[in-house]
Amino acid sequence: MSNKKGRLILIVGPSAVGKDTIISYIRRLRPEINLSISATTREQGDDEVDGLKYHFVTREKFHEMIKNEEFMEYTEYVGEYYGTPLVPIYESINNGADIILEIEVQGAKRVMEMHSEAVAIFLLPPNMEELERRMRGRNRNSDTEEKIQKRLQRASEEIEEVSCYSHVVVNDDISRAANEILSILGIDD
Repeated sequence: MSNKKGRLILIVGPSAVGKDTIISYIRRLRPEINLSISATTREQGDDEVDGLKYHFVTREKFHEMIKNEEFMEYTEYVGEYYGTPLVPIYESINNGADIILEIEVQGAKRVMEMHSEAVAIFLLPPNMEELERRMRGRNRNSDTEEKIQKRLQRASEEIEEVSCYSHVVVNDDISRAANEILSILGIDD
C-alpha cells in the first residue's frame, strides 16, 4: 500500500461561473480524480439527480449532520444550506486519490484555514454580463428573480476575494480553463 496522500483541490467561485461544467470536463479527462458530493437543503433542479452532484436533504437532516459534526464546512447561501461531508474527503486523501471540492468563497476560507495544503483555484467569469446570462440560463425551478438578484450581488462580493487566491482561472472557454487547471495541478493532458 502506498503512503502517498491525495490532494484536496478546491474549485472556488461565484454561482453560475461554471464550476460544475469545468469539473465535469476535468473528470472526463482524468476520471481518477474523485469528486466531493455536497449536501444541500435547496430544492432539487429538474435536471439534477440526488447523489450525483448533491445530496438533497431536509433542513432537519442538515441540522442533524451539523450536530453530529459530519461536515468539513457548511454555510448558508441565499437562504439555503450547503455542506461538505467529511468522511469521503478523508477516505479519498488517505487512499492516495486527489479529490475536487466545488465550493463557494466562505466555505473555501474555512477549508483553507484547516487544510493549508489544499490547492485552491478561483474560477472567474469573463465578465458580469456573461455571469448573469449563465445564471438566467440555468434550469432551476427554485431560481426566482429575487434569488437571481441575490446571487448576482453575492457574486460581486465574492469576486472581490480573488486576491486571496494564488491560482485564478477565467472560464471563457471550457477546454482552455480545464486544461489550465490541470496544468496548475501538474497533470498534463
